Amino acid sequence: MALSGDTTGGGDGNPTAAAATTTTRKRTCTCSKQDFLPEQSFQSWGNYLHALRSTKSRLQDRLLARSQDHLELHDMRARSRNDMKKTLTWWDLMCFGLGSILGAGIFVLTGDAARNSAGPAVVLSYLISGVAALLSVLCYAEFAVELPVAGGSFAYLRVELGDFVAYIAAGNILFEYIVSGASVARSWTSYFSNLCNHQPNDFRWNVASFSESYRHLDPIAVAVSFAVCVGASLSMKGSSRFNSIATVIHFLVLAFIFVAGMTQVDTSNYSPFVPFGAKGILKASAVLFFAYVGFDGVATLGEETKNPGRDIPIGLIASMLITIIVYCLLAATLCLMQPYTQIDPNAPFTMAFQAVGMNWAKYFTHIARTHMAPPFLAVIHEKTGTPINATIIMTIANSVVAFFTCLDVLANLLSISTLFIFSLVSIGLLVRRYYVAGETSDSDRNKLVGFIVLIVGSSVGSAAYWALSDNGWVGYCVTGPIWVLGTLGLQLTVKEARKAKVWGVPFVPWVPSLSVAMNVFIMGSIDVESFVRFLIWTGLLLIYYLFVALHASYDAAQEIKEVNDDDDDNNNTGEVQV
Repeated sequence: MALSGDTTGGGDGNPTAAAATTTTRKRTCTCSKQDFLPEQSFQSWGNYLHALRSTKSRLQDRLLARSQDHLELHDMRARSRNDMKKTLTWWDLMCFGLGSILGAGIFVLTGDAARNSAGPAVVLSYLISGVAALLSVLCYAEFAVELPVAGGSFAYLRVELGDFVAYIAAGNILFEYIVSGASVARSWTSYFSNLCNHQPNDFRWNVASFSESYRHLDPIAVAVSFAVCVGASLSMKGSSRFNSIATVIHFLVLAFIFVAGMTQVDTSNYSPFVPFGAKGILKASAVLFFAYVGFDGVATLGEETKNPGRDIPIGLIASMLITIIVYCLLAATLCLMQPYTQIDPNAPFTMAFQAVGMNWAKYFTHIARTHMAPPFLAVIHEKTGTPINATIIMTIANSVVAFFTCLDVLANLLSISTLFIFSLVSIGLLVRRYYVAGETSDSDRNKLVGFIVLIVGSSVGSAAYWALSDNGWVGYCVTGPIWVLGTLGLQLTVKEARKAKVWGVPFVPWVPSLSVAMNVFIMGSIDVESFVRFLIWTGLLLIYYLFVALHASYDAAQEIKEVNDDDDDNNNTGEVQV
């Protein structure tokens, strides 16, 4: 997974290199060594040992190295050999967003969150996590408009926070996509089994020698994953049309659930409304944040969007607002139909209809279930215009995870990884607005760093205090004012270095700063075991970075430097590039 740093010019100005580039463009699916580790450091064991001995100097060179907008928009695209087709509109993006977000969260996690964490107040949990997700959506939208590239948050962070942070984020982005795909696929089995009047594990293979969270092997989840893979690989526009149709059907089913459910309400089921207290609401919101994951995938469709400046903000913001409303309405309906103590954690809506004598209705709810890498992963297929290699690899990965891992483990891991990435993107937006290399003064740069440290530090402090205290409030009297001081100081004392060109986040720096605070605070309600798994994954990423990705990034940076130097020399001597 060699996550290359800066990009090359693709051999511009060199006829031999140009010919080679033309040749490679005809190859759409390759499996040679050069497709995995093409950098100079990996051409021989001698080269690799030399690279390892230079780790310290290379780390110093790459740690804070930042990319540039034009490199991400042009040179990086050239590495995919074929361009993606610009066929998507705001309607497509909104449907992609709704299709990506709506799913396992409302149909499976609502039951567990209501019964074991929040009770009827699960509607507040959905609202809290939804507002946090919406703030992140705004930050993503500004980046996606100005950098409409397939790299999404990885590209945004490479430009603003540098290679190393982008690499750590990239590892978690891949992790997020794998876990989210696995979660959705695995949840199909839960609903399918209830439609067949069976328990979910009746359709899974039980291996008694494995631990409880990993012993129920799920072949249905694997089949679902590969079916989705085939569709995504053939045509993006075809996938878009299918997704649009599925989303319309999805909403018809959701409307049916809401209307039918509201005919069976019992307001006494709302008493008590908050049986587990404020901690229960926040604990549920941390898990239910999983239900909003998926919108960031829309940001990666920028290269395939006809009018990114208009379509991306509309598609992202509209899909998130609709999702928040739908989730809150359906969660409220579920808790009005049944006492929270009787809600089925595996298939809450199916069993709720059955409990109120509407057993036939459960057969409608299953329709709503439609729901720094090696260079060869960047290849866009010449005929389909889709990244087939990456799609297949990611499908294999999420199938393996879905086959073994229980949904509750996946949900917590996904929430941590996603909240972490969203926080980085919000910080990246602050840097983008207040720092431009060569223009921002050293004084403003130092103040920017100091205020970001205050914002992040106070957010972490609030989350830690929430996790460790028993309904105390004194700690917030310290962390809250520090957060306000950091945000207000940034607004009043640091000159804004860059304005949004087409569409921008309103109320900067308050919106991205609040996004960081809410994301980090929600993380404080996630269990310790999930953080341990997250830290293990991050540790593996660091090991890979030191032994592979760092050197791939360094070589790529040196390559582009040599190309630029050659161009400068040729321009100075009056040579014309062909």
